Amino acid sequence: MSDFPFISSLWFKIAIAAVWVGAIVLTAELLHRYTTTDPEKIRKVVHIGTGQVILLAWWLEIPAWVGITASILASTIALLSYKFPILPGINSVGRKSLGTFFYALSIGILVAWFWHIQQPQYAAIGILVMTWGDGLAALIGQKYGKHPYKVGGIEKSWEGSLTMTIVSFIVTSLILLAVQGNIWQTYVVSIVVAIVATALEAFSKLGVDNLTVPVGSAALSFLLIELLSSSM
Repeated sequence: MSDFPFISSLWFKIAIAAVWVGAIVLTAELLHRYTTTDPEKIRKVVHIGTGQVILLAWWLEIPAWVGITASILASTIALLSYKFPILPGINSVGRKSLGTFFYALSIGILVAWFWHIQQPQYAAIGILVMTWGDGLAALIGQKYGKHPYKVGGIEKSWEGSLTMTIVSFIVTSLILLAVQGNIWQTYVVSIVVAIVATALEAFSKLGVDNLTVPVGSAALSFLLIELLSSSM
């Protein structure tokens, strides 16, 4: 249970998460309408900002059905927004991608999986590797990417991929450190997850990395921890 009595009500917890997501989306729309901010940067504000709701859901112990329902609603809105101008601030980057839909879908999958087995830390790893790793990799790659390479016709940069690896390692390490402490498994798992997440991001098309990276990172970290723990 939470240490703060005033957030014991389920609806109050849901309201906190909803206000956070709403504030991020509103910020993106205001930036889109009233500033000249690059659309890709606005999209990354949403990408990184909304992903932090997984930490709120974990901390507040919000039930799985809430996250799954929110995922279904967000996925539906995302699909509709590709045809209708529902979220122009999010889907105005000028390239064909289902990234927003896959993003919402991945949250539902991870919440359904890891809340059910009472291991929410792995859902957090998956979502935050995607939000911080993929988000910062795109921004760093666009601004500082001087050494490009191509994977299946998709151009990436070594600077962006390195950022993805480093950030994914940091995110995974911090969460595992918080849950299981400073043990060697934390760092081994974090290194493997970081490398695999970077590969998944590099080989993905049409925004499917917003599904493969979080689900792959979460599943891999969970399986590796189970494997390494059982071998001790």
